[in-house]
Amino acid sequence: MTDPAGSAGGGAAGRYGRELFTPEDPREPERIDDAAQVYDPVTTRVLRELGTGPGLRCLEVGAGTGTVARWLLEGAGVTEVVALDRDTRALAALGLPGLRVLTADVTDEDLDPGTFDLVHARFVLMHLPGRRRLVSRLAGLLNPGGVLVIADAVELPDTRDRSSAYRRTMDAMWAALRTTIGTDLTEVPAYPRCLREEGLREVGAEVFCPPLVPGGPAARFWSGTWRRIRPELEASGLVDAQVMEQALAYLESPDLAELGPGMATVWGRRP
Repeated sequence: MTDPAGSAGGGAAGRYGRELFTPEDPREPERIDDAAQVYDPVTTRVLRELGTGPGLRCLEVGAGTGTVARWLLEGAGVTEVVALDRDTRALAALGLPGLRVLTADVTDEDLDPGTFDLVHARFVLMHLPGRRRLVSRLAGLLNPGGVLVIADAVELPDTRDRSSAYRRTMDAMWAALRTTIGTDLTEVPAYPRCLREEGLREVGAEVFCPPLVPGGPAARFWSGTWRRIRPELEASGLVDAQVMEQALAYLESPDLAELGPGMATVWGRRP
């Protein structure tokens, strides 16, 4: 999951997978796959409804452990998937017919992967600088009739609960991600307009916010995420060790009742 105007995070110099969430950590694939369990059913449904199927050449940006790439090949029956990521060790091990693994950085100006009938990027642009420029670049990779699908995180917080350990920890996480690696959710609602500005048609969008269930994959994902970046959360000054322990315990409690951070999926088609 690979996991939110210009340069992100007010000039944050860090990068996802380098300063935070390094792929070398043995817990990282499990954390990514927990998120995939939550969001893959939504992603694959949208892709199928947009006509994804045999004969298509697809680009999967930030392919992670390859769950969407696998579905495109085995579930949708597309002809080829180019799975792009900076770390492709998990992808190389899949060995799927029709899978082409491309170890690269999508922000590399010299990158030329070709053109595609489908370009999909989930929880990628939110972590990168110059995301508006990247939207334009990804749209430029579409063949006529091709579809660009971008999905990033959105938050629908309970505005009457700003002081609970859960809310304070979630807010600290977004602040720490923005400061450290430039993650920014503020432009996500503008994605439909961005796609229209790129000349795409049939622009559509939907938002999915999964309820957090104790022991469920969404709760496990956020617990794993908070534990991975706990030093950064406590360094933010918004939470301390006691608050963190309360928030982590809440994610495992039968009292857990929250709308977790959601996913906004936006798409448009090249005429």
